[in-house]
Amino acid sequence: MERCSGRVKACRVAGGVITMALTVASCGTGGSGEATAPSPASSPNGTRTVPRAQPEVSAWHKWGLSPLPATPQPPADKPVKLSATGTVPVLTRIPTSQKVVFITIDDGQEKDPRFVRMMRDLRIPVTMFLMNDAIKSDYAYFKPLQALGNHIQNHTLHHPVMSSLPLARQREEVCGDQRILTEKYGTAPLLFRPPYGAYNHNTRIAAGECGPRAIVWWRESMQIRNMQYQAPDKKLRNGDIILAHFRGPSELKGTTMTQMFANLLKRIREQGFAVARLEDYIQPPTR
Repeated sequence: MERCSGRVKACRVAGGVITMALTVASCGTGGSGEATAPSPASSPNGTRTVPRAQPEVSAWHKWGLSPLPATPQPPADKPVKLSATGTVPVLTRIPTSQKVVFITIDDGQEKDPRFVRMMRDLRIPVTMFLMNDAIKSDYAYFKPLQALGNHIQNHTLHHPVMSSLPLARQREEVCGDQRILTEKYGTAPLLFRPPYGAYNHNTRIAAGECGPRAIVWWRESMQIRNMQYQAPDKKLRNGDIILAHFRGPSELKGTTMTQMFANLLKRIREQGFAVARLEDYIQPPTR
């Protein structure tokens, strides 16, 4: 099991079961991968996707970066199709032929205002898996990030090792966070990420009963300057999901959130990938 940044340094959990799976309804080709900005479309949680013009080169230089490849238009036929019923799938990668990866940011502990400015400048799409204990001191911090088109998803109330809890406690963690996030941000999360990546069958039941229709895992985790990979060749692949955290100098050995994120973008650019919005490749259930 690979290591991950966050509240623990390793995803191996004593006494718990950590499993991995990839379940999707169908796999589209993802289109031609042309570097064109996406047109407005309905998002999985009912809001409108914000179209993104490519940032000016000067905006990248402001943050010590060179431009990433332009984000391609997402496929009309979404490669992941979720069901309103049944056991929720676990996603570790999005099946697509487009040379894109997806950035997810967990917890919400660090609330650096410069990161909001960075995101406004660069318009990099991210998915935020927020945990109530981390965000309750300042719910408003995440609203400007949401206004940029970034979706807010479920990451439990208190960040426990889910696979160590009985079903009733797992349900409390997921349903409690679902209720608060829906109330504070106006949309119900479609996706769930278990803390430390630890889940079992009861976690999938709890997620499904509380509202999210998929569990999202990851293939790479961002540390301070480099990523940790599950693949032994240490290379990104089309559709990979990358894990990062809202972290600051106290947990990043003096590195700021914006510096860590800039390092992440450099690693992605080195391998020639664009960054796409995860939710643009997922079809929510039809009711």
